[in-house]
Amino acid sequence: MDLRPGAENRQKREWLRRDARPALAKEGSLAPFRQFFATSPVSCPYIVGRAERKLIVELGGNGAALFYDDLSRAGFRRSHGFAYRPACRGCSSCVPVRIAVDRFGHTRSIRRIRNTNRDLSGRLLAAHATPEQFRLFSAYQRSRHSDSDMASMSYGDYRGMVEDTPVRTAIVESRDTSGELLAASLIDLLDDGVSAVYSFYDPQQPRRSLGTWSILWLVEQCRRHGQPYVYLGYWIADSPKMAYKARFPALERLAGGAWTEFTSDAAGPLPFPPPQAREG
Repeated sequence: MDLRPGAENRQKREWLRRDARPALAKEGSLAPFRQFFATSPVSCPYIVGRAERKLIVELGGNGAALFYDDLSRAGFRRSHGFAYRPACRGCSSCVPVRIAVDRFGHTRSIRRIRNTNRDLSGRLLAAHATPEQFRLFSAYQRSRHSDSDMASMSYGDYRGMVEDTPVRTAIVESRDTSGELLAASLIDLLDDGVSAVYSFYDPQQPRRSLGTWSILWLVEQCRRHGQPYVYLGYWIADSPKMAYKARFPALERLAGGAWTEFTSDAAGPLPFPPPQAREG
């Protein structure tokens, strides 16, 4: 399976983009014929004491993939058949970030993670759920996110998360030399790279830093196929679950409608923390 759209699809997408450009310019929006909705406020899952609202739009029809490509560049993410982005009043903590593949370099901590996982190999597959994936997903949720709604997902729920998609979606399975599944990543294939939708891995092997390794695998695959970006979703400085993204080199952020080099108080990316021995 190739990360890039096929030649026929690329030509069709160029025709669609060319025909849509005058209408988009006239309307001054991403999609003049799509209707966006704002959700009601709910408790923010990332910052205690704050409320979360989302701007959502349904994906569908022949132009869904093209529309979603543009939405991704505008800071949207996907869940099932919808794209969304935060629209919280008085809060702009969720910052869209992506890795610029051509500028990505190997830091000492990244080389360590690569060496630790040199026995792993990833494979890009069609977005089909399997019981093996679900067992790994459930173990990960119980260990890392036991207080979230995802921890109680059934196999049917998981299958919907993987297979209910109107765009070009795939799943990466990472296995060791014995064939054991240690990590998986659900990704969307875009015209300028990939969007990492959700990753999960064996929680009993913390020394491998499998979450980071999964992103490194995507970076290398994009480099191999000439795709410029890996979209990581939102960086949130005040959320430990989301702040780790600042550790990746060559990070860009979306601010004021433009992607710019990510900067923080530290000079350059922070090192990934050293691996920890498994407890118990």
